[in-house]
Amino acid sequence: MSTAITFSRYGQPDVLSVSQVDVPRPGPGQVRIRVRAVSVNLIDVKIRSGRMDGIFPVHFPVLPGWDVAGVVDAAGQGAVAAVGDEVLGVAAVGGYSEYALLDRPVAKPGKLSWEAAAAMVTVGEAAFRALKHLGVRAGQTLLILGAGGSVGTIAVQLAAARGITVIATAAEQDIERITALGATAVRYGDGWAGRVRAAAPDGVDAVFDTSGAGLLAESVALAGDAARVITIADHAAAEHGVRFTGADPADRAAEALPELASMIAAGKLTIPIWRTYPLAQAARAHADLEARRNHGKIILLP
Repeated sequence: MSTAITFSRYGQPDVLSVSQVDVPRPGPGQVRIRVRAVSVNLIDVKIRSGRMDGIFPVHFPVLPGWDVAGVVDAAGQGAVAAVGDEVLGVAAVGGYSEYALLDRPVAKPGKLSWEAAAAMVTVGEAAFRALKHLGVRAGQTLLILGAGGSVGTIAVQLAAARGITVIATAAEQDIERITALGATAVRYGDGWAGRVRAAAPDGVDAVFDTSGAGLLAESVALAGDAARVITIADHAAAEHGVRFTGADPADRAAEALPELASMIAAGKLTIPIWRTYPLAQAARAHADLEARRNHGKIILLP
C-alpha cells in the first residue's frame, strides 16, 4: 500500500483526504515512478468541485493529479525508461500519490529540479502547442492574453526567444515581471484592446488567449481573422470561429516536454513556482489555487 490523496464525492477542498491505495503495477510500455513532485493544476480543482461533471467522467474514489516527476522503480515490457531513471510526464495512474504510472516518460535533465519538472508538464505543453498551431514566425507580433498565469508566462518566454514581438495583457502587479521576460505588457481590464492597439500600432499577427475571460470577439478584430486566434480557456470559441485546443489528447505536442526540459535546465526558460506543500496538505493547495492566492505553480511533495 502507498499514501495518496483521494476524494469520494464532489465538494470543497476538504473532500480531499489522505488515503492508503494499492501500489500500481506497470503494464507493457509503462513505468512506475516513486513520485518526487506533483503539480496542482486548475483542472484538478474543477474536477474535484464537480464543475466538470458530465464533461470529464470520474469513478469514485478519485485519485487526482497528472503532472509528475520522479524516479523509475519498476518498468513494464518495452518501456523506454529503466529502473533508476529520473523522469517526468503525465501520470496514467497516480498523481497525488507516492507512486504513479507513466505511459510516456520523458528524461529529466540532472540540472532540472523536481519541482520545475512537475510544474512544466501541462502548462509548458499548452504554451508550446498553441504557438505551434498559430505558426507565428520571427519578426511577427503575437498578443498573449492572460500573460501573468503559468501558461502565459511560458508562452511569453518561448515567443520572445524565437524573435517574435510579444504584446501581453496582465494584471497591474504582473506587468513588471512580464516586461522583464521580453514582452510589452499592458494592463488588462476595461479598455484593454485600445491599450493593445497603442502598443502595437501596426497591428498583431496572432492572438493566444489563456484567460477565458470572454475576449475572443475583440481578439478576432485585432488579428483580423478568426484563424489567427487560438484559446485554451474559452469554451465559446466555436461561436467566434476560433480554434479551441486542449480538449483532444491527440492534439498535444509530444515534442514539447523534452525541449522545454532542456531549456529550463539550461536557464533559458523560467517556470514560476509559488509554493510547495507536503502531499498531506493537498486541500490547502486547492484552497489557495481556487482563491487565486498563488502567483505561480503550486507543487505537492510526497
